[in-house]
Amino acid sequence: MTVAPLPGLVTRPAGNTPRPGSRAARMLLPRSVEVLRDLANEYGVCTRPVSMRRTDLATGQTEVIDLPCGATREDKCQPCARRNRKLRQAQIREGWHRPDEPLPGPQPATPEQRELVLRRAHLEFERDHASRTVDEVQVAVLDEAIREVEEQLTVEGLRGRVAPPHPSADEDGLPVVDEQGGRRKRSTRRRQDAPDLPRRKVEQRTVGKVYTAPDGTEYQPSMWLTLTLDSYGPVAGDGTPLNPDRYDYARAAWDAVHFPRLLDRFWQNLRRCVGWNVQYAGCVEPQRRLAPHAHFAIRGTIPREVLRTVAAATYHQVWWPVPRVQRYTRNRPPLWDDEAGAWVDPETRVPLTTWADALDEVDSDPDAEPAHVIRFGAQVDARGVMPGTEDAERTIRYITKYITKHVGDVHAADTDRRKAHLDRLWQQLQLTPCTDRCANWLIYGIQPKGAHGKLRPGRCKGKVHQHATLGIGGRRVLISRNWSGKTLSDHKTDTREWVRALLGVTDGLDQVDPGTEARHAWDMARPTDGDVPPLAHRLLRSISERARWRSQLLAAKDRAAQGSGPGSLTDQAA
Repeated sequence: MTVAPLPGLVTRPAGNTPRPGSRAARMLLPRSVEVLRDLANEYGVCTRPVSMRRTDLATGQTEVIDLPCGATREDKCQPCARRNRKLRQAQIREGWHRPDEPLPGPQPATPEQRELVLRRAHLEFERDHASRTVDEVQVAVLDEAIREVEEQLTVEGLRGRVAPPHPSADEDGLPVVDEQGGRRKRSTRRRQDAPDLPRRKVEQRTVGKVYTAPDGTEYQPSMWLTLTLDSYGPVAGDGTPLNPDRYDYARAAWDAVHFPRLLDRFWQNLRRCVGWNVQYAGCVEPQRRLAPHAHFAIRGTIPREVLRTVAAATYHQVWWPVPRVQRYTRNRPPLWDDEAGAWVDPETRVPLTTWADALDEVDSDPDAEPAHVIRFGAQVDARGVMPGTEDAERTIRYITKYITKHVGDVHAADTDRRKAHLDRLWQQLQLTPCTDRCANWLIYGIQPKGAHGKLRPGRCKGKVHQHATLGIGGRRVLISRNWSGKTLSDHKTDTREWVRALLGVTDGLDQVDPGTEARHAWDMARPTDGDVPPLAHRLLRSISERARWRSQLLAAKDRAAQGSGPGSLTDQAA
């Protein structure tokens, strides 16, 4: 039997549709703040801009200008992170398949520069004579004259130093020797467990080899390379260890901290092996098992067997004191003694071993072994890539896939096993020393280099100890110096100039020629200042401005497409 509705009530439609005007219906309405944020992300407007006050020095007029924050992580600012990722893609694209050398040789010195260097040589001759005759007054006068000449050489545009500075002298006229500043030298003899590599003189050539087909067509391919670390124990398909108790988390933590140095040694060995200045651009990211690996774009081609041989023969030794026993904990740390100026044992008040003494013990032991040796794993992937193909663009997108994310966010800990694996690695990283100045050395009874009372034993502030980095604290993007011949700022300027040329804009905001006075003065504008509008007002204004720019840019690109074409930077400005 169907019950009749009460008089005056409207029957609601079947389903979960809330009653119009109810709180549930209001909660389904989109939020204006989220719509504003989505529009800002769509039009590339920075969601946390830095407000700067610009003052015209001629008229005294001031205006508040929002500058992008420049964040490289999406969790901080998605538009700025995406802009940085596109800029890195443009940098890799421009340098990967270059047919010519990116950097020309230095220009010849001018007569004024040669004259200054000759004057510097005369002063060096006179100083040597005064030093041998123990004429301290004349030596001081000549040192001042040498300093003035060095400054003039810098003003004239000469790069670098002509000669290193002279050491200062003590009261007896003897040179002062810095007891802690000397770099310790160790034997460069290769390890017996590493294969030898051929060593050739490295040519100043960065361009790859050109191949000619039987029909006369020329090809200049390049390569894509992936380098990984060794295994620390058997893992399952999701990257978690099958037996966590036997998984070598200590070695995994040390390898993650020193992985960038291993990559530097690889490129050094590779250049010496092939005999030319190999250029690379890549990114470091964690594998599913959370061990770091690196993807690289290489200009030119190298035999795969050579790459595997160099990877197998590359290693990096960490000559530090071996942190064997953890003598202190975070709850029972050593104490700082202001009178002694050192960290001491909390019970005996005996100072801990200094960093210099700990290294002296390592140097005095003829059978000493490095604290850690890091090597690559057996997996080395390499393949050729032809320029101008979809494979090249797809590879560039793959290399820069995760540069806008934190290392800990690349592979989400969506299961209990993966979360436990991540936590165990992070706990080990918190106890692993990252540098010679790391506060973690204190829990092993060693004072780090440059120890002071503000250190917190076992709580180093280095990025490698953070949960979001998992040992990869910095140097995630690795690009060689002669890759494109430009810095990231240069590529940003190229994009801006291309857009301005496409739109026909010729005037700049604050372009000042060298040697002329600045037209504007800049200072920081705080959100509480009276002339700074609310953030929502500034975002709305920036979104409108960006929308107008996009319309003008698309119209200019259509006009250019009907003529000679928009150019080579379309992907950067899109």
